[in-house]
Amino acid sequence: MNQEDFFKKITAHAKEYGFIFPSSEIYDGLSAVYDYGQNGVELKKNIREYWWKAMVQMHENIVGIDAAIFMHPTTWKASGHVDAFNDPLIDNRDSKKRYRADVLVEDYMAKIEEKINKEVEKARKRFGDAFNEEQFVTTNPRVLEHKAKIEEISHRLYGAMEKNDLDAIKQLILDLEIVCPISGTRNWTDVRQFNLMFATKMGSVADGSDTIYLRPETAQGIFVNYLNVQKTGRMKIPFGIAQTGKAFRNEIVARQFIFRMREFEQMEMQFFVRPGTELEWFQHWKQERLNWHLSLGLPAEKYRFHDHEKLAHYANAATDIEFDFPFGFKELEGIHSRTDFDLSAHAKYSGKKLQLPAILAPYKVAVLPLVKKDGLPEKAREIIDSLKADFMCQYEEKDSIGKRYRRQDAIGTPMCVTVDNDTLVDNTVTVRDRDTMQQVRVPIENLRNMIFDELKPKK
Repeated sequence: MNQEDFFKKITAHAKEYGFIFPSSEIYDGLSAVYDYGQNGVELKKNIREYWWKAMVQMHENIVGIDAAIFMHPTTWKASGHVDAFNDPLIDNRDSKKRYRADVLVEDYMAKIEEKINKEVEKARKRFGDAFNEEQFVTTNPRVLEHKAKIEEISHRLYGAMEKNDLDAIKQLILDLEIVCPISGTRNWTDVRQFNLMFATKMGSVADGSDTIYLRPETAQGIFVNYLNVQKTGRMKIPFGIAQTGKAFRNEIVARQFIFRMREFEQMEMQFFVRPGTELEWFQHWKQERLNWHLSLGLPAEKYRFHDHEKLAHYANAATDIEFDFPFGFKELEGIHSRTDFDLSAHAKYSGKKLQLPAILAPYKVAVLPLVKKDGLPEKAREIIDSLKADFMCQYEEKDSIGKRYRRQDAIGTPMCVTVDNDTLVDNTVTVRDRDTMQQVRVPIENLRNMIFDELKPKK
């Protein structure tokens, strides 16, 4: 059975046994929109819960949220979706069919990849147990020729997409003599960009209301709530925020059953780390996520990594975990190192800092005796006396230490100094950082310089 027939059998089975139905089927359906039947909804729920347990329940430093689908429209301007969330489209004049230009080229490269696989399989049968695949793919002339062709095409395609050079993408399609799968002709239109977000109106009168968007991803709900979660959950970096929920993309070229739909469900986790460590964590989550997929019991050869050559506007590294579907290897999960693009962009567009600058905080340090006895308040007052000539200081002794920390966080105090019984013995105190919530033990004599370092202007 060839791949196309196998795929048709799967889609027929999904409908016959109550997994997936075409949406609004009694009205002839709606393109690229599907309903999950009685078995499909249970399967989807189990996948979602299995993911949630592995991602949130099993990690103490990852929490979940459920952000609204509707978000302020500036969210999508800040995130880059208004300007950069586009697909390059091309039409065939004879068939009147529309295609993603980059997908046409990628499918062409996939066919070359299939030729390499066929060469490998022929050699495997010829040499049997003596076959060395690694040596074969690095020395066989036909394989090397195919690989060089893929590399050349890839360089031209992703280079043109990086520059948004639509003419170069069309020229590549013409040079490769790619034909329309329906008409078999090369009568192509120019390539043009199409934004994938669904726009709608909010308000009782459409003419006077603002344009808003159905979210194309769930990640931005995480980013705009970063500070809320960090403060209320007292999260220490590194930590993660997870979310599942509906997303919407106006896919003009929807295809391959439920693989590419206009309304779908995402499961996303954004992990926040210290600048400079993001690529280490990228490698960590790359392997961690593959291990999760392998835990489902499907053969390892069904999965592979596909590193991105063309990076999204927010990323400095990206890879996809691809699965061998009946229609070939396609993206199953994306793992991106997004740098600080999203938090910085939302801070810029909202006018609200997602971290409070220490140099602007009303009080620079709070000194807190752990309890109101045993000479601790007196020691705390001594420390304040030694610091108040240089810094605005605050003394607090009411309520638990946790409540006092939260009050200081609320007004932006960058450092809290806790005086405890050990302070009376070794003259050291615990210093808590507002942004990371990390606590370190330091000698009292080092406090002054430590605070000065915190207040230095950041480049």
